[in-house]
Amino acid sequence: MVLVLSRTYFPEGTQGVLEWNGTIVCYTIELPWLENQRRISCVPEGEYVLRKRFSPKFQWYLYLDNVPGRDLILIHPANDAKRELLGCIAPVMKLTGIGKGSFSRKALEKLKALVFPVLERNEEVKLIVQSNPLTPIQDEKV
Repeated sequence: MVLVLSRTYFPEGTQGVLEWNGTIVCYTIELPWLENQRRISCVPEGEYVLRKRFSPKFQWYLYLDNVPGRDLILIHPANDAKRELLGCIAPVMKLTGIGKGSFSRKALEKLKALVFPVLERNEEVKLIVQSNPLTPIQDEKV
């Protein structure tokens, strides 16, 4: 399975559209691009393997394996990148501003419902993170 995250960068944050087979799964929010600095920057563009992980705080969630110069880059719920993220990716159902969204838990559940069965069959799930020169459409139903 290959998921594609197309991002648009702003000084205040990063917004993205996460797709599978050309269909929008959800949107994403992240911190701005600050040269891949730990805890204050979004992750660099590239191809990553997604893995499943459990924590008491987030329960079952996803993380990106082998992010250059970083570790424990999670995909977890957050509706405000600057207040709730330390370099991770938050799925959201709707973008509400730069680095802000809504219904993040719902978006994560939708993503996990798509990805977890594939991982449980011991199949690889890749995430391609790339730049998108166009601003994502925010009113489209996901």
